Amino acid sequence: MNDKTAGRVHWSFWTIGAVALIWNIMGVINFFVQMNPDVLAAYRESERAIIEGRPLWATGGFAIAVIGGALGCLLLLLRKSAAFYAFIASLLGVIVAIVHALGVGIEFGLGEILGIILMPLVVAAFLTWYSKQAERKGWIS
Repeated sequence: MNDKTAGRVHWSFWTIGAVALIWNIMGVINFFVQMNPDVLAAYRESERAIIEGRPLWATGGFAIAVIGGALGCLLLLLRKSAAFYAFIASLLGVIVAIVHALGVGIEFGLGEILGIILMPLVVAAFLTWYSKQAERKGWIS
């Protein structure tokens, strides 16, 4: 008997969904924390340059990225196929935010490249792909 016929999902589904939800909730928290000038003063100079010069379209992209990701994770854990569309919106938001970050014209260190550019892109792309795979396996509908 496989997972599809049993109507059960693999344990990794719940683990991935929970870890991804925590990741995206941290992103939502980060989005709102960045609105506080006192907290922003503690950020690295490269991060402050991105945030302080961020236009409305890039702020919107960041908001869509983190809120869409958190919503997608909730939908995934509720086993709803609409998670895929929330993850698509999140991925597009990540791309918009990255376009702005790369256009700021600052030198990025390895930490910034991994934390600001690669990780969000990889996680958003993975969750988009994973939600479609979960739907194909019958884990979400």
